[in-house]
Amino acid sequence: MASNSFGQIFTVTTFGESHGPAIGCVIDGCPPGLALAPELFRRDLERRATGRSRHTSQRREADEVEILSGVYEGHTTGTPIALLIRNTDARSKDYAAIEQTFRPGHADYTYWQKYGIRDPRGGGRSSARETTVRVAAGVVAKKWLSERHGVLVRGHLAQLGELVPRAFDWAAVEENAFFWPDAAMVPELERYMDCLRKSGDSVGARVTVVAEGVPPGWGEPIYGKLDGEIAAALMSINAVKGVEIGAGFAAVAQRGSEHRDAMSPEGFLSNHAGGILGGISTGQDIVASMALKPTSSILIPGASVNLAGAAVDVVTKGRHDPCVGIRATPIAEAMLALVLMDQALRHRAQCGDVAAVAPRIPASAKKTG
Repeated sequence: MASNSFGQIFTVTTFGESHGPAIGCVIDGCPPGLALAPELFRRDLERRATGRSRHTSQRREADEVEILSGVYEGHTTGTPIALLIRNTDARSKDYAAIEQTFRPGHADYTYWQKYGIRDPRGGGRSSARETTVRVAAGVVAKKWLSERHGVLVRGHLAQLGELVPRAFDWAAVEENAFFWPDAAMVPELERYMDCLRKSGDSVGARVTVVAEGVPPGWGEPIYGKLDGEIAAALMSINAVKGVEIGAGFAAVAQRGSEHRDAMSPEGFLSNHAGGILGGISTGQDIVASMALKPTSSILIPGASVNLAGAAVDVVTKGRHDPCVGIRATPIAEAMLALVLMDQALRHRAQCGDVAAVAPRIPASAKKTG
């Protein structure tokens, strides 16, 4: 299976399946001297974990990170960092009934057509379980970006089904299991998900991720565009069917006079471009959003075929998320951080001798006023 590696200088290769003995990743290209210990991974892995609330899959993995290489006396050495997370709560028997069928809306059929063989246990390699090690790698990238450049990467759930926040407060995001920025709406979300779970159905979501403090100049024109790589990174996440940078598709209805992000000596007057122009960062907040489809692992029967080509109805039992977007915020943060760290190292490699040039326009006139 090709295409399991991500990045050019800061490279992450993931391995493992949902119900295999373990999942893991190898991080290559991390600069030496970064303080790193197993306990540093705990917070973000717990944010991504299943079983955090009754509204997600009740699979409960320990997600203990083992650092196998690349760290000596608590600091990275510049050599490959190997991380291993053992699967401790896989329940493969739940998938015995669908071993001979293709779940509609899943990768069962496409894996079968591509490889002529598939691992039906929890979706195998196509399972979102793989994103656990992306989040672990993202911890390394977030830490380096923060310490080296003062960059903060954070995200929130921006839409759950038809529900959107009526207020916004970053402080509220980490205070509820939805990563929702409007604390007053959390009980409404709880009721919404309770009804959805009882119906046996699922729903989609939208996640927005923001990187603050990114300096101007990161990214490469044409084939290494920063926004292009962010879009590809977010699209690689399970269930993601759409990505927007900045205003995204709303730009279709905007006039050029509105969308162009006018500048003043005091700073940019808007950020419809999402902090990226010509594939290169402007110094503004980098803003991206992703749309996640409703999961197809539901209790409502769906028409499909089996391995013999006969028509069947499929019901997916077991432990599944009625909305995969609820746990997707840490994954989106990780992928954005991985892109940014790789681009930062690529910028340093080619343009490290380029000094800051005037004028340096502040990210936002509002923030400086």
